Amino acid sequence: MGVVGGTGRTKLKVGVLISGGGTNLQALIDACSENSFPVEICVVISNVADVKGLERAEKANIPTAVVSHKDYNGREPFEAAINEVLAQHKVKFVCLAGFMRILTDSFVRKWHDRLINIHPSLLPAFKGLHIHERVIDEGVRFTGCTVHFVRPAMDDGPIIIQAAVPVLPGDTPDILGARVLKSEHKIYPMALKLVAENKARIVGEKVVLLGTETPELALLNPCEG
Repeated sequence: MGVVGGTGRTKLKVGVLISGGGTNLQALIDACSENSFPVEICVVISNVADVKGLERAEKANIPTAVVSHKDYNGREPFEAAINEVLAQHKVKFVCLAGFMRILTDSFVRKWHDRLINIHPSLLPAFKGLHIHERVIDEGVRFTGCTVHFVRPAMDDGPIIIQAAVPVLPGDTPDILGARVLKSEHKIYPMALKLVAENKARIVGEKVVLLGTETPELALLNPCEG
């Protein structure tokens, strides 16, 4: 990947794909504002124009692009346009941050082990949409969020970090979702840093964390607040 953090060393060149407000993007931007963080966000691409996430990137002086899926006849030409923008900005790694389009197997294979996503549940539980409603309806006591490498199947792939979040009496989907989102903002930069420093390696479709002071980092549990 040509990566790794540390003073005087090359930073991992990342592209971020979004579709909306970009709060997880903001968490990544904030992390990258620290000189010691081993990542540079080279471009933010949205498939929807005029979203808050683009404003966040522009405020941080990060190049942006809008590649609307509506302008293309099918997913393949749409993704080809995304890949062209990523190539223009010399991106080596891609983060999905609220990107609301299903990617083709071809795109995922092209970025194999160089594409990560954040999902608002403790995968493999509660894949798909309407997660917080389903969590409450099922009566589970804990939910959370997951950062994982992307594989062709939806919401599938080797898990880097998870955060457990309690489901409290009286929770609504919005209240629970806001609690989970706080943990998303914590673990996404952590996971990206581990990858950029080559401390999160895939062995047999499982992630092994190397050189970390706390092996328990694989399960983060920031339940406060």
